[in-house]
Amino acid sequence: MDSDVSWLVELGHRLDEKNLEGATLRELLMRGWLKIRNKQGQLAPFVLNRAQVEFGNAYGRKNIVLKARQLGISTHVAGRFFLNTITKPGTLTVQVAHDQRSAEEMFRMVHRFLENLPEEMRHGALETSHANVRQIIFPKLDSEYRVETAADENAGRGLTIQNLHCSEVARWPRDGAATLASLRAAVPPHGEIVLESTPNGAGGVFYEEWQKAEATGYVRHFLPWWWEPAYERPGVELGELSEEERALVDGEGLTREQVAFRREVRANFGVRAREEFAEDASSCFLASGESVFDLEIIEQRIRECGEASDARENGRWLAWFPPQKGREYIVGVDPAGGGADGDYACAQVIERRTGLQCAELRGHYTPQEMARNAAKLGREYNDALLAVERNNHGHAVIAYLTTVEHYEHLHMSGGHAGWVTNVATRPRMLETLAATVASCPGLFNSRRLLEECRTFVRHGDGRSGAVSGAHDDLVMAMAVALAVRNG
Repeated sequence: MDSDVSWLVELGHRLDEKNLEGATLRELLMRGWLKIRNKQGQLAPFVLNRAQVEFGNAYGRKNIVLKARQLGISTHVAGRFFLNTITKPGTLTVQVAHDQRSAEEMFRMVHRFLENLPEEMRHGALETSHANVRQIIFPKLDSEYRVETAADENAGRGLTIQNLHCSEVARWPRDGAATLASLRAAVPPHGEIVLESTPNGAGGVFYEEWQKAEATGYVRHFLPWWWEPAYERPGVELGELSEEERALVDGEGLTREQVAFRREVRANFGVRAREEFAEDASSCFLASGESVFDLEIIEQRIRECGEASDARENGRWLAWFPPQKGREYIVGVDPAGGGADGDYACAQVIERRTGLQCAELRGHYTPQEMARNAAKLGREYNDALLAVERNNHGHAVIAYLTTVEHYEHLHMSGGHAGWVTNVATRPRMLETLAATVASCPGLFNSRRLLEECRTFVRHGDGRSGAVSGAHDDLVMAMAVALAVRNG
């Protein structure tokens, strides 16, 4: 190995070693070697901001980053992976942007890193054989840095990728899941992966990856807007703070200048401010499309909801109010097939006079299991009226209820047991639920129901339902219960 290469390789072995002040060699090299364009457009040393430091401190082999806009995470990942590429022989780094313009912008940043290295490095160990708008090859290291766009679902095929950076994944094209699967298959077990994005609706590949991160071994990183020092407005007269603003001041340490910035953002962006300038890892996922429910009311009610007073079957059965003597109850039932990867079978218990949500059941139950659980739930709530949607799997649930469970108090429609959801009844029942949520949000106590309401939208073809990757089974069970109550 050439001497001008061997010293770089030695640095590569020590990138994550810390000095006495706690700084890693990687951070020192970023500051000393790499140049960026700062927010004033000037060439400057790469000095990490708070969001970049927090991200680096919690960094794992596989990472998913949910962030507010313009916190510098793409720059941080590019710098990290650039150092990996120029100090570890045989490294292939791939950055994937959501569109061509973004890909070109990201790669200009990488070229800037290279062009501002010391001349003896660029003409020595880091001499390039290819350096164009998509690819930089370092032949002495047998390493390569390249950029791709998410439009290519075959990206990664035939490659072994040591460092994979997927940028703005929430804005990848519709076949983004296939592209991501192809790319991840190219990363060996010791490779590094970063998926990062600002949120873009409660559905799609990034939303799904964020929700299942714990199960798939990804480190979650949430980076709120107030970690960016430029996000403040000095000299603005605020007057009295709202309850929500006081909570942020007390809980997150926001200054009055940051509160002023927040008010400006809310005025300019409206409800989408929660998406562009994320404050928590839940409300920032706004529904894609036209929401059926009032999102402001939904978010407020989610914040107010208390814990269930009774939880059974590992949380599948939740109750907030036990049955009261002399009260009548309705149980809306939305059955499913029982497969672990399909829809949930759900039941909602409401008090007939007020419509108050008292209990909820959700699980991957077969029709027979759902009949048994619905009967148990109905008997506990004073032999409640069971309204089972009889479309599809509902016929089997009703059959089990009548012949096995011998449950007699069933809602009847058209001379038959069960509720029928069709093109005539579905719009009315959903309108009833939406109107009830808007006028009486305190009737609803389940966070998971309200989270489904958040992702329940009107699609372009006129239909309404959950966005891709989300569920609406609790919504439909509640819609059945309220429709029977109002019928």
